[in-house]
Amino acid sequence: MNWLDLVAYFFGGAFLTNAIPHVVAGMMGEPFQSPFAKPRGEGLSTSTVNILWGFFNLLVGYLLVCRVGDFGVRNTSDVAAAGLGGLLVGLFLARHFGRFHGGNDPRPT
Repeated sequence: MNWLDLVAYFFGGAFLTNAIPHVVAGMMGEPFQSPFAKPRGEGLSTSTVNILWGFFNLLVGYLLVCRVGDFGVRNTSDVAAAGLGGLLVGLFLARHFGRFHGGNDPRPT
């Protein structure tokens, strides 16, 4: 097992996780934050931009997970690396975007 493969799987999991909100928001026709908005990562981008950004993330995630090394779904270290990348970017994005959408407030409305 090459440790660089695990690093690629970690970042692949992060990219695949990051694709989810962009593709979903885009398919719903909703604006959502993206790196192309003003201010960067805080302003809203169009649904079309989010679809394109989401599919770019899917492509990069695919390349990192499926085309680097020999990713095995039954290999615990491979799945753990990709899952950890997805979990960490998911937690970061939940905190970051929670500021804009009320997700960081534990009080019910």
